[in-house]
Amino acid sequence: MAENLKSRAADISVERLTKAYGNFLAVDHISFNVPSGTIVGFLGPNGAGKTTTIRMLTCFMPPTSGTAKVAGHDVFHESLKVRENIGYLPESTPLYTEMRIREYLEFRGKLRGLDRDTRRKRIEHVAERCWLKDRLDSVIGTLSKGYRQRVGIADALLHNPPVLVLDEPTVGLDPSQIREARKLIADLAGDHTVLLSTHILQEVEMVCQRVIIIARGKIVAQGTPEELKNKAGAGIRLEVRGPSDQVRSALMAVPGIEKVDVESTGAVGRFTLQGKTSVEVREQIAGTISQRGWALREMRAEGATLEEFFVKITDPGAAAA
Repeated sequence: MAENLKSRAADISVERLTKAYGNFLAVDHISFNVPSGTIVGFLGPNGAGKTTTIRMLTCFMPPTSGTAKVAGHDVFHESLKVRENIGYLPESTPLYTEMRIREYLEFRGKLRGLDRDTRRKRIEHVAERCWLKDRLDSVIGTLSKGYRQRVGIADALLHNPPVLVLDEPTVGLDPSQIREARKLIADLAGDHTVLLSTHILQEVEMVCQRVIIIARGKIVAQGTPEELKNKAGAGIRLEVRGPSDQVRSALMAVPGIEKVDVESTGAVGRFTLQGKTSVEVREQIAGTISQRGWALREMRAEGATLEEFFVKITDPGAAAA
């Protein structure tokens, strides 16, 4: 899948993009592409430069240097063209709560220069796509948070842009609303290119074909969720009947094992090992334990999670991937 995605034309192309505030680089020469028709997760801890990057891509803030193109248009020199080709859902959706949904979408369509017939057709289309068809005459102020997010996404889709930028679209939603929003976003793939900014890593794994991680203003990792999990390294969980301190020391001496955490002590100790998980390493672990007369109760290899990789790569001491 990775090769297919890389071969697609990029709807968002960023090259050495920088935003400086005096001597402070909020965004530090970042480069990435978002292939056409894909959903790409954009992740980063608070203060990483994620929001600043989104503001530059959506033409709300000019870059200090570098280039960024959306649907082939430069964000600095062709900002009006970029706005025509991008739909943006900010984290706090700015809605007019006294308006009905249909009235609000009519108003937004006029602002975008859509003629009456086009507005009517697009409102019907986005209402059906965002599951709002039966609520078009509802007053926005009476809607739940989940329905308001749907209105925000419908607004972003109204002018049928090839690119969507969704900033924390599920924040504040309950589990049922999150599932609905996740399905809606997944359904957008193919027809639209989606850059999805979120803190919910499970959401990224379920709907995104690729992931970009920013930390301290730099891109520290990018790839498919599976590629990034593989980079985190897998682990081995053990249960051993023996003295925990001695068991840990013996396991640390096994070639290929980088770290041993003692999860619990007692007659039977539980350990988590980080490093290589090959059959040869597991055989050496079993041999080490057997030679010392300890009893190996359980040994199983476990893959790393995207959350584990995210924590590892965004740690201030982590090296760029």
